[in-house]
Amino acid sequence: MPGNERSGSEPSGTAEDRTPRVLVVWCPDWPVVAVTGDDPVAVTEGGRILACSAGARAAGVRQGQRLKLAQRLCPELELRDRDPETETRRFEPVVAAVEAFTPRVEVIRPGLCAIPVKGPGRYFGGEEALAAKVRTAVADALGRPPVPDAVPGAVNPEAPGTPEAPGTPEAPGTPEAPEAPETPKPSEAPKPPKPPEAPRPPEAPHAQVGVADGLFAAVLAARAGVLVPAGRTAEFLAPYPVSALGDEAPAELLDRLGLPTVGAFAALPPEAVADRFGPSGTVAHRLARGLQPRPLVPRDQEPDLAVEQRFDPPEPLAEPLVFVARTLAEALHQRLAGAGLTCRRVAVEVACADGRSASRLWRHEGRLSATALAERVRWQLQAWQGMGTFTDGQEGFTLLRLAPDGLSPDQGRQLALWGQAVADDRVERAVARVQAVLGHAGLRRIEPAGGRGPGEQAVKVPWGEPYEAAVPADAPWPGRLPEVWPAVVLREPTPVRVLDEAGLPVTVDGRAGVSARPALVVVRGREEPVDGWTGPWPAVEYWWDQSLARRRARFQVVVGDGRALLLTVEGGAWYLEAGYD
Repeated sequence: MPGNERSGSEPSGTAEDRTPRVLVVWCPDWPVVAVTGDDPVAVTEGGRILACSAGARAAGVRQGQRLKLAQRLCPELELRDRDPETETRRFEPVVAAVEAFTPRVEVIRPGLCAIPVKGPGRYFGGEEALAAKVRTAVADALGRPPVPDAVPGAVNPEAPGTPEAPGTPEAPGTPEAPEAPETPKPSEAPKPPKPPEAPRPPEAPHAQVGVADGLFAAVLAARAGVLVPAGRTAEFLAPYPVSALGDEAPAELLDRLGLPTVGAFAALPPEAVADRFGPSGTVAHRLARGLQPRPLVPRDQEPDLAVEQRFDPPEPLAEPLVFVARTLAEALHQRLAGAGLTCRRVAVEVACADGRSASRLWRHEGRLSATALAERVRWQLQAWQGMGTFTDGQEGFTLLRLAPDGLSPDQGRQLALWGQAVADDRVERAVARVQAVLGHAGLRRIEPAGGRGPGEQAVKVPWGEPYEAAVPADAPWPGRLPEVWPAVVLREPTPVRVLDEAGLPVTVDGRAGVSARPALVVVRGREEPVDGWTGPWPAVEYWWDQSLARRRARFQVVVGDGRALLLTVEGGAWYLEAGYD
């Protein structure tokens, strides 16, 4: 097969092409496990469904759906915001159970962790025995019986979907078509309808275990619940769609070129892939062939790039360590960049004055910013405290250390003209320093959003957090004001009175008719004569939903001192919404 002369999983391959065996523990729908609520329940992030329970999935809810579609498919759906800290804290017992087999446990994200197979497999009697013992230990940690054993020797799952790439949320699925109801026979009497079932609590969490060559294939093996034999990883990956490799742009192009599966992509010559897709395509091609993402680079001596902070006297509380972690994470990024390297994992190490210490590996792959890495340090500290490993006020912390693991040459990135990418990188560093002082939500950016009122057309998002507007900002918005935007928008509209020349309240009817010319505006007891006005701009919103329906109209008025005000009338009451310079 062209471009597949050497399989990275074959024992006869060279040392740099051999792919280590990896065991992965995957807990499905872990964001849902971390929340409380009756089934059906779903966890949201960025205005979309991140994960959902079995009851919600049975109603057609899927990961990646917009909230309105999910609520339409399942009206009784209970929504919960994602809580990464709780996810990490509740996943710590699972990691501790896996850590009993080897100290090198790698947390890819809460709900997904991995360990190398070579050493533990020999000690515990082989891969199958190790997988069975890990599965039992994890089941005990989760408080439920273990799921059936993984299928040993399985290579091709019957119907692979589009699985998640390591370190990313689960890929969205598509609702299955409901089965057609059976037609009752004439002899059968119709059965009375069943009473509605009471809400059921979400099922207890469970875990699946998979083993394969390399982390990428091992994650897919865990999702399928199989143990892929050594040397057959490429065969296992072949039927998956190319989108499983995690690079959407080449996946779309490869699909148009008639190469929809990982196996078809793996058959291409490596040189042709490198010429057409560059470094990212080369990494994806190596994954498709069952190899390491990057060839190993032998070094005479591994550089020590770890960063640490010692506390003398010991720090009794864990919260100050979070602020120190932001500075350490930034210093670690600078050291890696200065050495021209990137890392696949980062070890978070903590030591106490009484001699206790703990360490945990987090997946990095060069994608985590300094702020994101510091956030994972915070999650890990809180998880250790939740497990009782460390307690505030006892002895105190003496060391916080971040150590990169799995170093490889940094392939670099294409810089924009005039150094724009360098400028953006400096901004990110400055933001990290400010957030270290003010907290993660202390520094925010303004993002456009959909709406008719000036206060609805912009939202504040913590810097570094993704944001997707629930409604598009550029959609048609009948009733929106002209594009001369107010300079000051009040957080909460202030009640005012608008009177005509006779001192009577000015009203607006259902046809947007004004009862009289506004002559006076009373704001906080102060009377302001009206020199000019325009409007109204009526807006009727959510007329199809009685719980959200509202009718209002806006006026622009100029008062005696020359100031321009934006007034809103709703339900017969007037409000001051914003002001113009």
